[in-house]
Amino acid sequence: MGSYVPNTLEERQAMLEGMGFQSMDDLFKHIPEEVKIKNGLDIPEGMSELEVSRRMKKIAGKNRVFETIFRGAGAYRHYIPAIVKTVISKENLLTAYTPYQAEISQGILQSIFEYQTMISDLTGMDVSNACVYDGATAAAEAVVMCQERKRSKTFVSATVHPDVMAVIRTYCFGNGVEIVEIPEKNGVTDLEFLAANIDDTTAGVLIQHPNYYGNLEDAAAIGEITHGAGARYVMCVNPITLGVLKSPREYGADIAVGEGQPLGLSLGFGGPYLGFMTCTEKLVRKLPGRIVGQTRDHNGKVGYVLTLQAREQHIRREKASSNICSNQALCALAAGVYMASVGSEGLKEVATQCTSKAHYLAEGLKSIGFALEYENFFHEFVTISDKDSSKVLEALEAEGILGGLALDEKRILWCCTEVNTKDEMDAVVRILKEV
Repeated sequence: MGSYVPNTLEERQAMLEGMGFQSMDDLFKHIPEEVKIKNGLDIPEGMSELEVSRRMKKIAGKNRVFETIFRGAGAYRHYIPAIVKTVISKENLLTAYTPYQAEISQGILQSIFEYQTMISDLTGMDVSNACVYDGATAAAEAVVMCQERKRSKTFVSATVHPDVMAVIRTYCFGNGVEIVEIPEKNGVTDLEFLAANIDDTTAGVLIQHPNYYGNLEDAAAIGEITHGAGARYVMCVNPITLGVLKSPREYGADIAVGEGQPLGLSLGFGGPYLGFMTCTEKLVRKLPGRIVGQTRDHNGKVGYVLTLQAREQHIRREKASSNICSNQALCALAAGVYMASVGSEGLKEVATQCTSKAHYLAEGLKSIGFALEYENFFHEFVTISDKDSSKVLEALEAEGILGGLALDEKRILWCCTEVNTKDEMDAVVRILKEV
């Protein structure tokens, strides 16, 4: 550590003597000689800044960045207003960490409070936390929220994103929660299976709407079946869809979660992203992670504080139901700035363009032999054809276009957002028609 701590040899010696030692060897003399490194670490000498810069550029040059993208499957390319990155790049926000000391953290606390308010408005729910690590974590935490002493079984739809399902299973294995997978039927959740198998030992039911295939679920009917059995209803949603679709609250959800990446966060190699979590007031004390609240001081001035922290594991770890003890504050700030800048009308426009462009591309692909596997979708859809999926996508990549995600040899999951142009969509159809 001596190479990284900014102090002089004289300062180190003074500190050693202050502790009653004459040398670093004296400080570490309790460590057995046989485990000490005698002649330094056997690693190459460090490179200069110029050399590091050249090396990193060479490595980065191996990446291929596509200007045109028709792939989603959980991470989506949207237009991000310039103000988003301008605001989150400010040093006092970019470097802000855990706001434990409210008296010196009012700015970051307010930004989180505003984010929570907008997410609650968007989902129609009563309360939001300060976000968790990502959408998959949020879904898994929601499953745990549903558990009660006599109810420990949760139904999860097979049409949920596979990565989300994997995280849910990992969480539930550790918590002793039984997961029952609801089969897929015609690209959506099998309601008949759910109705026939749900019982009074069921803690919750979780679906994704729109689901992994982009299809719209019969969310209202699923909610009725769930509540009829006395279980809690969890909906995973894409926040962009809420510009035109009903809110989770309108479908009867008790908990609404999702991935916040579409709200002003760029595509990246796995993140960082944020998972939003909202719920009804009845469940607020089971909501994991941080919640920022608004209050007034003794002078009547508005102030912001961390709320309901006593239930968190940094205080009562042995009783904690969650291992969440942080939040993605910078990503949440980006989402908050995005929502504030586009507004409700802007979000509606984004959602409208996403779905209209997806249907336009779908019709174009149908005209050249790519049949739609399902018809009722938002901005992602599945095509099936007699053409090899890998060959189809290779043909597009050769023209600088990242096509959809191959689900198997014949099926491809496509996605459109507001950034895709008519010319780009027509180009996809033209290239594949030639293939």
